[in-house]
Amino acid sequence: MNAISKSFRKVEISVKWDPSPAGQPPTDLDIVAATYPASDPYGDPAYVVHFDSRSPDGTIHLNRDSKDGQGFGWDEVLTVELDRLDSRYARVVVGVVIQQHPAQRTFVSVVKPALRIREGYTVLAEDDFGGVLGATAATVAEFVREGPTTWDFRPDVHGFEDDPATFTQTMGHRRS
Repeated sequence: MNAISKSFRKVEISVKWDPSPAGQPPTDLDIVAATYPASDPYGDPAYVVHFDSRSPDGTIHLNRDSKDGQGFGWDEVLTVELDRLDSRYARVVVGVVIQQHPAQRTFVSVVKPALRIREGYTVLAEDDFGGVLGATAATVAEFVREGPTTWDFRPDVHGFEDDPATFTQTMGHRRS
């Protein structure tokens, strides 16, 4: 997919999935977002936002968190206020990670996963993780600052086979 350049203000990333079949351990997907400084946009993240956390300035926060996919509508929702993000940050990378407890899982074992990225009522991207079935985590979007108020949106579902901690530290590194 191509990048979309625009003055994005407030973007919402949502994930949903169906609960595990009866008798199986629950499936827990988590949305994570990492910011990268302009001084090193492909290095280590300045900070990572995940369940039970938010960005220091409140511009990135998790609105909804599910540990089992039970509920109505979207199970996990993350909001990124790009228009308020400090100018020292050049990139925001968003990913989805499968918690690996109590059972090891990849996307192939998640029942009906879905991703939606939108701004307001405009859907920017949707996916079902079908291209990363063997992965334990995936990056799903990248926002790159192109000017003081302009951001490029790069939809890209790219799978990883790392544990959650390693994934959050490497998800924004340059891929070869």
